Amino acid sequence: MAADPSKPFFPVESSRHPKPPSRKPQTPTAESKFWRSFKNSELASGLILPVTALEFSPAPPHDLAAASSAAVHLFDGATLSPKPFSPLSSFSDVAYSPSFRCDGSLLAAGGESGIVQVFRLDHAGHALRRLRAHSRPVRVVRYPRVADKLHLFSGGDDALLSYWDVPSETQVLSFPGAHRDYIRAGSPSPVSSEVIATGSYDHTVKVWDVRVSSNAKPVLEFSHGAPVESVLFLPSGGLLATAGGNYVKIWDVIGGGRLVHTVEGHNKTVTAMCLGRIGNNESSSHGGGESRLMSVSIDGYLKIFDFAAHKITHSMRYPAQLLSVGFSPSGLARVVGTSNGTIYMGKKKMKEKEEDIFGAKIASEFNTFAPEPEKRILRPNFRYFRRGQNEKPQETDYMVKRAAKVKLAEYDRLLKEFKHKDALIAVLNRKNPDSIVAVMEELVARKKLLKIVVNLDTDELRLLLGFLHKYATMPRYARFLMGLAKRVLELHAEHIRSKDELRGYVRNLKRMIAEEIKIQHSLQEIQGMISPLLVIAGR
Repeated sequence: MAADPSKPFFPVESSRHPKPPSRKPQTPTAESKFWRSFKNSELASGLILPVTALEFSPAPPHDLAAASSAAVHLFDGATLSPKPFSPLSSFSDVAYSPSFRCDGSLLAAGGESGIVQVFRLDHAGHALRRLRAHSRPVRVVRYPRVADKLHLFSGGDDALLSYWDVPSETQVLSFPGAHRDYIRAGSPSPVSSEVIATGSYDHTVKVWDVRVSSNAKPVLEFSHGAPVESVLFLPSGGLLATAGGNYVKIWDVIGGGRLVHTVEGHNKTVTAMCLGRIGNNESSSHGGGESRLMSVSIDGYLKIFDFAAHKITHSMRYPAQLLSVGFSPSGLARVVGTSNGTIYMGKKKMKEKEEDIFGAKIASEFNTFAPEPEKRILRPNFRYFRRGQNEKPQETDYMVKRAAKVKLAEYDRLLKEFKHKDALIAVLNRKNPDSIVAVMEELVARKKLLKIVVNLDTDELRLLLGFLHKYATMPRYARFLMGLAKRVLELHAEHIRSKDELRGYVRNLKRMIAEEIKIQHSLQEIQGMISPLLVIAGR
């Protein structure tokens, strides 16, 4: 029976030992392209002490404040270069937690001495206000995110939460013993200037409303399960993210503190979080685009989390432990602060006529939601028939490539020509077990293997028995080859008895099987001894 040359024939492969799938590079998503479009560089280095906090101003040009050592360093939001009157250094010790007022004209920060200082940003000078109530370091200072220019919150290692009237330097409300341990995290509500969430090393997260919490009781309390390093209200105000230990948790504060999702993307303690938007223009920071939760950890990773889809969409690694993170409301810059005093900045690469990476008005390489360009339709034209065979294709030409010619081994060629016995002998002579088993499986599928075995002469049978003696007990092929060996011995029993050489192969095969059985019995005994120990260890 001749092979049909018009039908393709592919080389046989063994199902017992398949080749590993080729790892083709995944096509980057639009979001991955967006995050990769930030050009990384060092904004500042050698700040002596770790960069414990990074904060962008909510008002244009979105200046950046970085707390490190005994100062708050200021950077211009447009160029991210140090400001001429930076740093603000009215601290006698270590500065913590800078926070901008909603109009960006004032900045408050806490310190190791327990004093909260308020600065004007339009000129250099000493602190405009000094708020004294804490007896230990103030690690949390937060202005309300809603339009409130008069008040701010502060929390410290003395477990005291304070609510201040800044112009009069008056403590409006005080919550002593708000937590049982250090207060290290706080986030004001994006929908109410009177609500703040705090996190503590006592593992608890509490939500306070100054209108109803005058009795020093929170309106909501739940446990994160680890010392809380950061808390952050999500844009709607109904969800709250908490970070501590190796994970970030999302809570439904409207539903009474119900756990919505746990993000387990980090290997070490998560130290800080912030919000970022998929977009790069000013309008996107005020409602356009989609919000993402960004978290950093001392494992050196920055993770981007889509809290609507409950999945991590991107991650980046830095060569140091990360303690702080910030994302500009303009969408043009992201920054991370490290334990060695370095600030790494990623600045958005802008393109001409690029308005919004996820908007409908641009057609850049990063925007997959823009309408696809109209495909060029090939119409009959004599130009296509006047070119010679040496003419190079143009960029607009559609090339039809010839199918690659499949290279066949000798046994594949014999199988293609239906010379089954010759194919088996040819592959046995190559002594490649994967190829031999693949050909045998193909012959089984064609219902030819046993017919070929019956018709083997002495030399061919010796070749087959030698292969079975060497590979029949190999775990990868044992199930198939042991069954084949049994049928070969049954079909050639008389032939084997009459030939001393063939009887030698059978003796070797029998001896090898006996050794394999002995090994299996030993393994079962070892398993019997180990199993009770594993059960006891698992209790």
